[in-house]
Amino acid sequence: MTYLDHAATTPMRQSAIDAWVHAAGELNPNGQYAAGRKARSVLDSARESVAELLGCEPIEVIFTASGTEADNIALQGLYAASESRRIIVPPSEHSAIRDVANALASQGAEIVDLPVDGVARVCDLSALDTQAAVAACMYANNEIGTIQPIPEIAERAAAAGTPLHVDAVQAVGKLPLHFHELQATTLAASAHKFGGPRGIGLLLAKRTPAPKPVYLGGGQERGIRPGTVDVAGAAGLAAALRESLEEHEQQRVRLSQLRDKLRSFITTHIDDVVVNTVEPALPTHLHVSFLGTDGDSLIMLMDRAGIAVSTGSACAAGVNRFSHVLEAMEADEARARGALRFSLGYSTTEEDIAVVCQQLPDIIATARKVAAL
Repeated sequence: MTYLDHAATTPMRQSAIDAWVHAAGELNPNGQYAAGRKARSVLDSARESVAELLGCEPIEVIFTASGTEADNIALQGLYAASESRRIIVPPSEHSAIRDVANALASQGAEIVDLPVDGVARVCDLSALDTQAAVAACMYANNEIGTIQPIPEIAERAAAAGTPLHVDAVQAVGKLPLHFHELQATTLAASAHKFGGPRGIGLLLAKRTPAPKPVYLGGGQERGIRPGTVDVAGAAGLAAALRESLEEHEQQRVRLSQLRDKLRSFITTHIDDVVVNTVEPALPTHLHVSFLGTDGDSLIMLMDRAGIAVSTGSACAAGVNRFSHVLEAMEADEARARGALRFSLGYSTTEEDIAVVCQQLPDIIATARKVAAL
């Protein structure tokens, strides 16, 4: 299989597998006995590694079950901790943010848009000049790879006294991030996006203002995310994060070249395409609309050719629908309908790109014939 859906899940790195297997037999890290203390030592080591790699204090590292859970805890918790009922979010955010904001709106929250331009980049920061319970913005868009102006957003939010949550699920492990320098209040990440295990994520959270707990019981992870922590998952996360950041510059150059090679082939050999990924963007993402096609047909035809790609987010329980990101960009129906996301990762090779370039023209031609019926 030619796998170009790393934005959905990146295959586990061997370093993460080794760390996970080594820690899989550990017992409850809260146990007041030797085996518990040993498990606690493994967990503490993972926490310290994450803190070192992401520029924060170990106490600010909260292990979660996923990036989605981290987003939920941050947005709901910061909203609950504030007297303000105002929430600021761009319309192009991941559903882990948008759906939470909409749920809070049904409970009386006022949702204020942070407008985006034609490449889904935040373009008007004026909404941040009025204090809110929380502002949220992803570091890099999960569908088209657009990198947001987080330093400017953080500065404006801080000036108004608004806590800022950064959904960095697509950025952590691909870009060097320093939590304290970012000036965010909270930050979410997910291990399986950078080659760690599925089922483990993290939330970086300042001591103050801290999210109010939305779950109760246990008191683990500063009481913000109670429940027994997955020690093996945390060890695998830390190992994958270290490896991904150690090689990130080399991979950035290599993957940028592969992505650009694919983009050049598409724009040279296939007519009626719109490249939706525009710099500054993640080096791993290439989002293209093939006009006159249907995304569902494209995925099936690509899959039949042994190529794994997606139409956009793969977090919607296998349901394909028009992208809300392209809608926020004011893309027309033809552009939204024929959109495909190619996302590269550490295991992507020259041969993978060659296979796609060989197969893609015929696949697009077939998809256009099917769409014309």
